[in-house]
Amino acid sequence: MTDESRFERGMRVRRAILGDVHVDRSRARETEFDEPFQRLITEAAWGSVWARPDLEPRMRSLITIALLAGLGREEELALHLRASRNTGATPDEIREALLHVAIYAGVPAANAAMTLAKTILFPEEGQLPRSDAGEVEDHA
Repeated sequence: MTDESRFERGMRVRRAILGDVHVDRSRARETEFDEPFQRLITEAAWGSVWARPDLEPRMRSLITIALLAGLGREEELALHLRASRNTGATPDEIREALLHVAIYAGVPAANAAMTLAKTILFPEEGQLPRSDAGEVEDHA
């Protein structure tokens, strides 16, 4: 496969997962400085790994969410939580992945990810504190 066909495939997969609006916005901000990095991401992550046939996008999405949560990469995690709507990963599956994160990467990482996931997956519920005034809020 040529580099250009890997890039083209990567753009198709990237658009399918992240959506045209995100990809177009990202491309519009691309500069001469970061173009090689953007090409690397598109070819390697999207054109090579995400495009492989042995795992469906839903499973890749759950793996990515768990890894980003465990690493504490909240900005990228938020992107992939929003993208889960395009991959078929359900809120129940995401919750289960984050429970796994708690055991294997630590409760603080999973707690932060769970809070972020609630905000993104259930925006209509907002951040409703469960505690009385003066107590520490439970964001889990």
